[in-house]
Amino acid sequence: MNKQMLTPVFIISAIVVTILVIIGAINPSGFGAVATQLFNFTTINFGWFYLLSVFMFVLFLAALAISKYGKIRLGPPDSRPEYPFFTWIGMLFSAGFGAGLVFWGVAEPMSHYFKTPFQGLEGQTDEAARVAMGYAFFHWGISQWSVFAIVGMMIAFLQFRKNKNGLVSTAVEPVLGKNKTVKTIIDSLAVIATVMGIATSLGLGILQMNGGLKAVFDVPNSITIQLIITFCLLVLYLLSSSSGLNKGIKWLSNINLGLCLVLLAFVFIAGPTVFILNGFTLGIGDYITNFVQYSLRLTPYEGGDWLREWTIFYWAWVIAWSPFVGAFVARVSRGRTIREFIFGVLVVPPAIACLWIATFGGTALNSDLNHGTKIAEAVNNDVTVALFETYSHLPMTGIMSLLSILLIATFLITSADSATYILASMTSNGDLTPALPIKIIWGVLMAAIAAVLLVAGGLNALQTASLVSALPFTVIIIIFVYAFTKIIRQEPVPERRLKSERDKQKRSS
Repeated sequence: MNKQMLTPVFIISAIVVTILVIIGAINPSGFGAVATQLFNFTTINFGWFYLLSVFMFVLFLAALAISKYGKIRLGPPDSRPEYPFFTWIGMLFSAGFGAGLVFWGVAEPMSHYFKTPFQGLEGQTDEAARVAMGYAFFHWGISQWSVFAIVGMMIAFLQFRKNKNGLVSTAVEPVLGKNKTVKTIIDSLAVIATVMGIATSLGLGILQMNGGLKAVFDVPNSITIQLIITFCLLVLYLLSSSSGLNKGIKWLSNINLGLCLVLLAFVFIAGPTVFILNGFTLGIGDYITNFVQYSLRLTPYEGGDWLREWTIFYWAWVIAWSPFVGAFVARVSRGRTIREFIFGVLVVPPAIACLWIATFGGTALNSDLNHGTKIAEAVNNDVTVALFETYSHLPMTGIMSLLSILLIATFLITSADSATYILASMTSNGDLTPALPIKIIWGVLMAAIAAVLLVAGGLNALQTASLVSALPFTVIIIIFVYAFTKIIRQEPVPERRLKSERDKQKRSS
């Protein structure tokens, strides 16, 4: 690691994250209390800002996709996609969802079923089940991915079309200029946001792995076990990171998507297949019907904390997560048209997510509604056992639980591996082949933050900490939108080949 690699962004962000690790290790209860105060402050006062922003991101991307600019490629005009479609989707899915979907695929609909999003709606009823599925679809649908798409599209356009680096600060230059101090602050903020976002997902996955090990092997659900899991994952994703983007991450992404499809197919066939299909169809209909209402829903008149704990938290989480996912999505999307990029990012992963939720969440709902099981109560007591409690009412429980623990582990390794690459690149002036020592440093710091948050308060501390950097980065993404509209208008729009050939024929005749 030479002196050129020790950039101001690396030094500032590494020091900030290290200080957070030290404070959290020395005073975990105080660290958790401050995180809770920040959570309450941002969600109470700026929840409306998150909702409006994400809704406008969706509208912007939809308009861009159907516009004439949708034909422009994220790369030279003659470029073609670097990765096959299946591999590309696998990389998007692994980086964007990680273990989060496996964690919440059952836990979220069952949580909404037990404690409904609406005060007048009684829990554990048929109507509660329907609302639970529709809201889960909404949270894992296009709104979440619109944030990733905007960041990824802007970085990819500048990196591969304009031959600039993939730094967040470069993407805001058309609006804020090239002031070095401003650029350093923005890039440092993006790095810190990425670390907190990945630490949140890493921590959630570790909690679920501990829950799975308890369900299968009766391993205690304790901080000690969680720290051991954290250390094992650290070693594995650092080994994967040392192999490079086209080896470790590429193969793990394919394994993730393939294993997801195996688990999905098994539960779909072994579970209530017709109920799943009916729930999926109805859920999509409810999602489309309620999209605008859910996107802008707040409760200033009736009060309550449900929206802050769910929708607003989700949007803040994905915004904090977006510098990493956006940069990674950009890195693997070279050569695709803007229209293809938006369709691939906004439609395919959310469709897979909704099918996953309908299959796993639908199986759990059907079990409680029609067979008198108590999965919702078990989830309310311990959210980490949701998936494994559902497996207990299906055949081959042990095998499916083990495969799911393996899937969670590979998801976490892939996400953390990808994050070490992106963090190293972001702190090395956008270098596409960052030095291994920098990747190792960020890998260790990410695991340390996740461990500190687990000790500081488990799930609550993980959720609240992810919001620390979300608010300022929302403003940065809005600047992204404005900057992209400025630079895209200067690009020549490619004509359709067929139209060009017809014009040539007319001229020759």
